[in-house]
Amino acid sequence: MVLTGRVLVDGSGAGPLLRLDEPLSFWGGVDPLRGTIIDVRHPQCGASIAGTVLALPAARGSSSSSSVLLELVAQGKAPAAILLGEADAILALGAVVAREMGWTPPPVLELRPADQARLPAGLVRVEPGGRVLA
Repeated sequence: MVLTGRVLVDGSGAGPLLRLDEPLSFWGGVDPLRGTIIDVRHPQCGASIAGTVLALPAARGSSSSSSVLLELVAQGKAPAAILLGEADAILALGAVVAREMGWTPPPVLELRPADQARLPAGLVRVEPGGRVLA
């Protein structure tokens, strides 16, 4: 299956699909040192986002989410790619800053929730230009 998302931050990455059931705030919702969801109210609390293709309906929360994503990249615990149901400039900013610092950030795409739902479980690859292969 090949889908195309709107590129917010271009790049490539591959990993197992982690589809979140609800929006997530990276600030207060993700441990930047371990790459795990720590928001006890989130249905996937405890799940690791590190190395995954993270598909979420939307980002939620604070402007500090960009700094948490930056820290995840610095610690090697970032998702391999991020697929957002709704574009989020704050989260994408963390990836842009990581690139400016010389690190390799995850690509960030806007991919409609209906398209996210079509992705099968297993390995997903994001390619430059917004192509999503599953």
